[in-house]
Amino acid sequence: MPLLPAHAERGALRIGLTPVFLDDQLSFLTRWRTWLERRLQRPVAFVQRGNYREVLDLVRGGKIDFAWVCGYPYVRYRRDLRLVAVPLWRGRPYYQSYLIVPADDEKTNSLSDLRGKVFAYSDPDSNSGFLYPQYRLTALGENPSTFFSRIFFTWGHRKVVEAVGVGLADGGAVDGYVWETLAEVQPALTDATRVIERSPDLGHPPFVARPDIDAAELRQFRAALLDMPGDAEGAELLHLLRLDGFIAGHPSLFDEIARMAVRVRLM
Repeated sequence: MPLLPAHAERGALRIGLTPVFLDDQLSFLTRWRTWLERRLQRPVAFVQRGNYREVLDLVRGGKIDFAWVCGYPYVRYRRDLRLVAVPLWRGRPYYQSYLIVPADDEKTNSLSDLRGKVFAYSDPDSNSGFLYPQYRLTALGENPSTFFSRIFFTWGHRKVVEAVGVGLADGGAVDGYVWETLAEVQPALTDATRVIERSPDLGHPPFVARPDIDAAELRQFRAALLDMPGDAEGAELLHLLRLDGFIAGHPSLFDEIARMAVRVRLM
């Protein structure tokens, strides 16, 4: 199944995604697309981009209908977005940011120990992969722009794990849901890293809609996501994502992320 451009066929429901962690991503998206088309009774096109900013620009500009984004860009642009649904992971609509180091590094036990080291972020619009470590450094009285000797962006949480695991970075920040899922499906990747810190619970990356979405269209798509656990194929797709389902959610789930962004002055 080709991943269609933003100007996908007329009448198709356009859903924006960033790269996920699945090895057989194309096969998964083909199955999910088929399932959604059956439930929604209309064509569905996944529009994939390499970072959150590109996906956000598309959904905010009305070029796509829905997008699976991070909590940080959601709180930054919530006036331009409609909250659709929030994933349930391990029964709850929360996840954490993990700070990781190479597994053979037995000396680094806190973020403070990474002063002057090389650090890998995932995406400048990521909560777990950028905002949280920036917030932690600010809370410690440090300047995030000068604390590390060098930083770089991998543009994917899995790539943060890979970079830290092979020693390209002395530490990194990663989505805990992604790290834990990789620990199940590709343990060799996470075995090469060690978690030194976990953030408090934070609202799980939500599905959002373009600002002018038709109310009935939003309700229909939300209902499809919420109904996934009750459908055999939907439940299997959730299992592949290591999710329990979705809930409608509430903007207050992301209040802690908004508070961190204000503290770091990134809003």
